[in-house]
Amino acid sequence: MISAAEPSQNYLLRALHRAESAHWLPLLEEVDLPLGSVLYEPGATLSHVYFPTTAIVSLLYVMEDGASAEIAVVGNEGIVGISLFMGGESTPSRAVVQSAGKGLRLRAPLIKEEFNCAGPVLRLMLRYTQALITQMAQTAVCNRHHTLDQQLCRWLLLSLDRLQGNELVMTQELIANMLGVRREGVTEGAHKLQHAGLIRYARGHIAVLDRRGLEKRSCECYAVVKREYDRLLPEKIAE
Repeated sequence: MISAAEPSQNYLLRALHRAESAHWLPLLEEVDLPLGSVLYEPGATLSHVYFPTTAIVSLLYVMEDGASAEIAVVGNEGIVGISLFMGGESTPSRAVVQSAGKGLRLRAPLIKEEFNCAGPVLRLMLRYTQALITQMAQTAVCNRHHTLDQQLCRWLLLSLDRLQGNELVMTQELIANMLGVRREGVTEGAHKLQHAGLIRYARGHIAVLDRRGLEKRSCECYAVVKREYDRLLPEKIAE
């Protein structure tokens, strides 16, 4: 049974200054985020921003022939819908829930109003946006230069960082869609990781058994992204 979404479960909401937090809390709306649900489509005007608490959302770029590939992943560390406060109103990517859970959402006019005040919210959101851009850039480099095994390790670690516990519910077909590769490649990669004792995979459930082993097997891309998130979003924000 999924518990209610708590604002403190999302890093950005937890990092808000007391004044902004007191103003936002009554305006946040709890939402269920079931697996596969689409939060926004390419080119559509966004009506809300979403703060995942126990869910993970994948940002996908979709080609004209329907093929897609993940460009970033957002969980309890962030916000979905940055184009709203960056002035674009829409984006060419699609946002799909890749791990079911809960979240909180805020109406578009409210987030834009806070951002335009040029106060602490603006600084926090801009730092998060820089971290997200780093993840997008590193994903592009990783997909071009590193092996599928390395990409799979990076993807598992990024997902794990955004979940409580060490298990993910994810089919090989969905992972293949996220990475923009054939399902057979994901099957082979998952078998290698399982044979090495790093994960256990059965019927869409992935349990990470050896996180340190995954980090060693991954390329440098995971570490680059993690360092940037840690640098830009320090645990303690000054009041």
